Order: sequence, then structure tokens, then C-alpha cells
Amino acid sequence: MAGALAGDVAIVTGAGVNTGAVIARTLAREGAAVVVNYRNAAEGARATVAAIEEDGGKALAVQGDVTRQADVDRLIARTVEAFGTVSILVNNANVRSYRPLMDITIEEWRNTLAPTLDGSFFCIQACVPHMRKLGRGTIVNIGGSSAHSGRPHRAHVAAAKAGLAGLTGSLASELAPDKITVNCIVPGRIETPRPDVVLHEPKTKHGSPMGRSASSQEIANLVRFLCGNECRFMTGAMLHANGAAYITIG
Repeated sequence: MAGALAGDVAIVTGAGVNTGAVIARTLAREGAAVVVNYRNAAEGARATVAAIEEDGGKALAVQGDVTRQADVDRLIARTVEAFGTVSILVNNANVRSYRPLMDITIEEWRNTLAPTLDGSFFCIQACVPHMRKLGRGTIVNIGGSSAHSGRPHRAHVAAAKAGLAGLTGSLASELAPDKITVNCIVPGRIETPRPDVVLHEPKTKHGSPMGRSASSQEIANLVRFLCGNECRFMTGAMLHANGAAYITIG
């Protein structure tokens, strides 16, 4: 499949369903060989791979819990074995929920932070040697608006995503000499199924002056932009996509 990302090898974590799956399909349409990582969504991951292959692209589903370093090492090894050196990493895996502060258990706190922080750290650390060998690389972290604007019942999620923002900035500076860009996309509310978060979710229709939520494709388009050759000087950036739900200045 010809395209702007022809020759690239991408890993998208948490790509079995929802926005991760759309990101995987979008990168594949641009010519990247894509590894669809999933933890539990095996059916969705297989469907994503099948859709990519039907469009003429190359994809592989690899099960793995990114909070476990051994699983991450296996994920990278399978990627290199199947497609070659990793050039794109999209850290999308996360756990989301709404919970009042006093109802957040230690287990839920740790289970929320681990995929976003531990998972991103393990995946980045495993991929960077391959990107350095290649002489370039792209890392895209998927953040969250609660880390920047404040949301009730989201202390655990906000802490995880704020940590991811800090990781993005630090690594952008450290990896710039290696021609590895590190950016963070910060979506507002995305129109995806939310059965796991509705219990304590504030009763807002869309939370955007535009009158709607973002589509997964709109977020995937930003990922695609950051992965292209036309965007190599942008690194360490927070790309907010929230329909003017909140504005950051400076």
C-alpha cells in the first residue's frame, strides 16, 4: 500500500477497539505496517487487522498487557520479527472511569495509572533503541483533558494523564538529538461507547461549545499528522482537540 507512511512500522497500544482501532486503520491506509496491541479485546483486534488487510494493508494483532515489561518485550520482538524496525509508537492504552475521590480504592488508583504511565514508559524504553538504530522515530502519547482542565470524579485519571504530559515534555528534549519526536494529543470527550464509566459520569451531553464530541477519526487524523515527514520539527507539543471546551494560552 503506497502512502505517506510507506516503509514505516507502527505499534498502537490498546488498539482492539474504539479510537485505538481507528488510529491503527488510519496509519495503515497511509502505508505503515501496523501492530495492533490489545489486552482483552481479541475479537476487536482481529476485526481491525482484517479490515486493514481487506484495504490492502499489513497488520498483525499481538496480545499483551503493557503494564508488564515481559509482555512489552514480547510485543516489540514480534513486531520486529514480522515487519522490521519500529519507527512509530502510539501509546493509547488506558483505563478510564469516573469515581468520587473518597470512593477511589488503592487498587483502582494503581490500575488507572499503570497502563498510562508504566505502559507508556515500558513501550518507549523498548522502542527507542530501535528508533535510534533507524535514525528517526515518532512517539505519540494519547493524553486526556482532565489533566489540563480539572474534572470532578477524575482525580485518578487526571493524575495519570498529567504524568503522561510531563513524560512527553522530558523525553521530547532528551530524544530530539536522535531525531525522535515525542508529542501528546489531548482529546476532549470522544464519541465512543462508555459502558465502563457511566456510573459516576457527570450528566453533560457533550461538554463542547461546538455542540458535539470528537470523532475517533478526528483524533486519528492528528496522529497521522504527527507521524508524517511534514511535521518533524514539532516535538514536545500538547495538541488539544476539545471543540473549545477549554482554552490553553501560553
